[in-house]
Amino acid sequence: MKEIIEQARAEGRKHLAENEVKELLKMAGIPTTEFQYFHELSELDLERLRFPAVLKVCSPRIIHKSDVGGVLLNIESKEIFNEIFEDFKKRFPEEGFLAEPMYTGKVEVIVGIVNDQSFGLTIMFGLGGIYTEVYKDVTFRIIPIKQQDADEMLSEIKAAPVLEGFRNVEVDREGVIELLLQVSELGGQLEKSIDQMDLNPVLVSSEGVRVVDAKMILK
Repeated sequence: MKEIIEQARAEGRKHLAENEVKELLKMAGIPTTEFQYFHELSELDLERLRFPAVLKVCSPRIIHKSDVGGVLLNIESKEIFNEIFEDFKKRFPEEGFLAEPMYTGKVEVIVGIVNDQSFGLTIMFGLGGIYTEVYKDVTFRIIPIKQQDADEMLSEIKAAPVLEGFRNVEVDREGVIELLLQVSELGGQLEKSIDQMDLNPVLVSSEGVRVVDAKMILK
């Protein structure tokens, strides 16, 4: 973990690229995507990429990828993927790219870490996806948290019924609790390095959880 952060600092960066954050998540045992990071199409193993697929620009200089047209979902075939990549490469010639399968879930949540001036590192949980900033349906705890804390966080948000079988929507509630505990532990390990982390969206289904997009800002 330290090598990724030290490399970013050596380059004078405060933001990690998405692939770097996801590598940290993988090291911590947190479920994320089966991504491939590459610069040229020749570096990508298309045989390993499952379709429909996703292509993203991946750079510490581009934090909000959707705002610059740097994300395309539901790419149906290798041929279409190749065409789209040519366009991405023209628009972002100096950047890296991320290719991964298209994942789905019943519910989208957000899990984050915030370095609060008064309380230190805190963990955030709430409704995820594009509505996070609209509804602001989130709750916080000081890191580290225990299982009871995580369970309470799931119950405190207004969208809590969605995680408790509302309208027969089956989600892995225990998987979400485990994710919160894992993120809390990761925050403790990176306490001296991390300023903010956003895992959004995290897809939740009956089979488990998966972090689809991830951002991190260093101290």
